[in-house]
Order: sequence, then C-alpha cells, then structure tokens
Amino acid sequence: MGEIQVTVNGITKAFPEGVSLENVYKEMGSGDAQPMLAKVNGSLRELFKKLYSDCVVEFLDARSGPGRKTYERGLTFMMLAALYRLYGQDECNNLRVEHSIGQGLYCEINGRKSISEEFLGTLRKEMQSIVREDRMIEKKSMNTGNAIRLFEKLGMEDKVKLFSYRLDSKTNVYMLAGYTDYFYGFMPASTACLSVFELVPYHEGFLLMLPDSNDPSVPAKPVDRYKLYQTLQKTNFWGNSLEVDTIGDLNERIATGNTEELILVQEALMEQQIADIALQIKNSETKKFIMIAGPTSSGKTSFSYRLSIQLKSLGMKPHPIALDNYYVDRVKCPKNPDGSYNFECLEALDVDLFNQQMLQLLNGERIQLPHFNFKTGMQEMNGEFMQLGPTDILVIEGIHGLNDKLSHSLPVESKYKIYISALTELNIDRHNRIPTTDGRLIRRIVRDARTRGTSARETIAMWNSVRAGEEQYIFPFQEEADYMFNSASIFELAVLKQYAEPLLFGIPRDCPEFIEAKRLLKFFSYFLNIPDDAIPRNSISREFVGGSCFDV
Repeated sequence: MGEIQVTVNGITKAFPEGVSLENVYKEMGSGDAQPMLAKVNGSLRELFKKLYSDCVVEFLDARSGPGRKTYERGLTFMMLAALYRLYGQDECNNLRVEHSIGQGLYCEINGRKSISEEFLGTLRKEMQSIVREDRMIEKKSMNTGNAIRLFEKLGMEDKVKLFSYRLDSKTNVYMLAGYTDYFYGFMPASTACLSVFELVPYHEGFLLMLPDSNDPSVPAKPVDRYKLYQTLQKTNFWGNSLEVDTIGDLNERIATGNTEELILVQEALMEQQIADIALQIKNSETKKFIMIAGPTSSGKTSFSYRLSIQLKSLGMKPHPIALDNYYVDRVKCPKNPDGSYNFECLEALDVDLFNQQMLQLLNGERIQLPHFNFKTGMQEMNGEFMQLGPTDILVIEGIHGLNDKLSHSLPVESKYKIYISALTELNIDRHNRIPTTDGRLIRRIVRDARTRGTSARETIAMWNSVRAGEEQYIFPFQEEADYMFNSASIFELAVLKQYAEPLLFGIPRDCPEFIEAKRLLKFFSYFLNIPDDAIPRNSISREFVGGSCFDV
C-alpha cells in the first residue's frame, strides 16, 4: 500500500492509502469544535470516507452552513433511533419533521395531540444514551428497487412514493442503533458529536433545539413565534386537504396528469386569503397605510398588485409607495466595515422625511413625492404630487415596513402590517423537510437570471450576505404583523426546476458555489416537471418564471 500526501491548514503529512478522514482529523485536526464533515479538494465528503490520492482537506464543524445541516440531519436521525428503541417502528413512521421555528425543528407525532414533559424527558434520556454509546452511523448503497421494497416492509409509504419516481439506480440508506431510514444529504460519522440539543413542548408538538448559532456548545433557546406557527399550520392544513404533503404525493399527481386542478385550487386559496386581507382593511375604517415587508424573493411585488386589485373591488383607491425612493443621498449612506454602502440598514432611509410626508398625507395635505436616482445616488423631486381622499390608501413596500422606527410618527391605528414570505409547504418525506430558504434561493436564481442577467453563481455567492440582512432587519419584526401571508405554492418547485437546472449546471466545478449548486441539483432530482402553461398570469409564481400580467 502506497502513501498519499494530505494537507490540512497548510501543513502536509503522509498517510497510507485508504486512510479515513476521521483518522486524518485525529492526527491533524485543530479547533474547539468537532467536525461534521470535510471538504476534500473543494468537494464535500463524510468523515468515514477514505482517501486514495494527494489532497487538500478542510474540516467543517456545525458553525459552517454545510456542517450545521449535517448536524441537523444527524440529530434528527438520532432522535428517530431513540424513538424506535422506546416505541418501535410505527411511532417513527408517525413522526413528522415539519419546519424550523427559530433555531429549532418543529415536530409532531400522529396520534399524540399534545406532547408531555414526561414523554420528552424519556426521549431525551434515550438520545443521551445513544450519544454516550458513540454509535456509528452506517451508510449502505443499495439498488433503488430494493430500497423501495425495504421501505414498503418498514411501512414508510412516503419514501416508497418518493423513490418510485426517481431515475437513480442506487439509493443511500442510513442505519443507527437498529433503526433504518433515508436522509437527503450528508451524515456525521457517529453520535458522540451530537450531544448539544434540547427537546421542548410546543403547542401540539415539540421543538428539537439545535446548537446556538452564536455559541454551539449550548442548545439554542426556544422562541415563541406563534403567528409564524399558525401560518405554517394553516399551510399544512392546505396540503392535507389537497392530499399533497410530500414530493412523492406531488409526483403522483403529476404522473397521472392531474396538476391543472391542483394549480387552480392553490391559486384560489391564495386569492381567498388576499380578499380576506382587503376586507379586514376595508372594515377597519382607520387604516391608511398598508406596510408590507418580507425577505427576498417572497413575491412582494405581485402580492401588492393583487392586494390592490382586491382593495379596488371594495371601492378603495390604493397607491403604491416604494421605500427605495426615500434613500438618503449616497454620500450620507452608512457604510459596512469593508467600505461598501449599507443600503439595508434603517439609517439608509430618510426616516424624518418619510414621517413628515406620511403625516401630511394623513392630515389631507398635498405633498411632492421624492424619487431616488440610482445613477446619480441623489434624491430628487420630479413633480409627482399626491393628496389622499376618503377612499385613498397607501400600499408601502420595503424591507423596514414592519419596523415601527420607520413610521414612528404615524398613529398605530392608521397602519396595517403584512409580513409575506415563501414558507414552503411541501416536505421531501416525513423526516426530511425542505427549508424555506431553499425555495426562496431557487426563486431568486431564476428571477435574477431572467430579469437582471445575473448568473446562478453570482446569486449563490451573495446569498449569505442577503440572509444576514434578513436576520437583522426583517425576521425580528415578523411577529408584529397584523397578517402573515405565505406566498409559496405547493406546485412551484416542480415548475421552477426546468428553469433552475440549466442555470445550476452552468456553474463550473472549480467554483466555491458549485457545492451549493450540486446540492440543489440533487434536490431537483426528486421532482417531476410541471410545465408553466397552466399557471395563471396573475400568479405570484409568474414573478419568477416570467409571463406575469403585472410589471414585475
């Protein structure tokens, strides 16, 4: 057996061919956190993988994006293995990992209307036992047909459906402490590194708390985001009523040619919500300012148009106001530590002018609206005047719409706040969720390529910065909304696939963004295509794939 040269943190050392990444870490690793996986010559690898040629290795712990996803999967798998030990296969099949709330995963168990502290205490103790045992997480590649038969035997009908529509001849199955399951993505090598977690009762289910992103040595504290929870539960109810909870369910509808009705029902449900919002605003009588905010690629523009149409149908006169026109002159704009302009902070807006003008409008005065010239970086007055009558109402869209510091002078009763986001209502299967951020990233990749000529590589490269701004300026205010609107459609990922795949395939393998592109391409391999010709022209999905009747 020959030797290979392995470089870690700039230091090179010889190892025998076939050495595992785990053993390389034991000899060359550093840092205070246990790695979850490794990057070998730019490609992600699980720690049990072996090396057979010279390479550069970077170990990733739970503080990295891929590492945190790996920790989440490993922790979920360990929870299921503990549940299997205590209650058997049926209880594992009844568990559903729904969505994230704060830094926790919300889970429910069919047949258990509420989860007691006693139940969670028993489950927590069993999970801690598996951590102490340092159980290996085994990975087995098998023929997809054999995997389907295995899942049939285990009663995992959601996975049977999922793999019945996959073209891959091989499927990876994971085993831990006697329990077998499938997971989308990489796994840790063993359970000893999964010691940081907590289980907390939450409404009808419970939260599986992950390590705190600021201090991974302790579990994150649970946060009660009740409006978000209610919105997500309503979304799940829709999925149940449409009998489309998982990708397998959706593929079954596509394969039988039964998607047009699904699209029409989904759009009708969405339109009904928008009509309800308009009626609430109409009936309040005091509302003059509709404040709309949400993270990137939420469909805010299309939503604003559709809400305006509903308001007009009730005899009101909505007028759009873009907060972007209230930017301060660029020379006054705050800067980031690297010297670039920080256009996302509240101080980048002329808050005093905004409040002055909105109060003047509220008092019936006539004002001249500003216009921001993005070429010159200057605020201009171009002769656009406005005065509000009895039925006029302003629809204000912008990143800080829900922050009362923006509209501090306006009476509370004059504002109606709407938080909008694409809260993905589909799961891969019962134990593998689809993160909301994935749906929005895919939307943005498709839209930016179509409308701005931005490559998928560029969109992925800026995504972490975009997300950081959302965490700071949008998410902290979401619970202050009067209404939380979910703009995600149950069918849209199957539509976006045909647009996103070519863009992702266009990212070169030697780019840092290729890792994320590869992950998303694997994700799309679960979906059958839905052509977009059945999607109405006023659909929020049209904002991203094109063909909208609105100016988006």
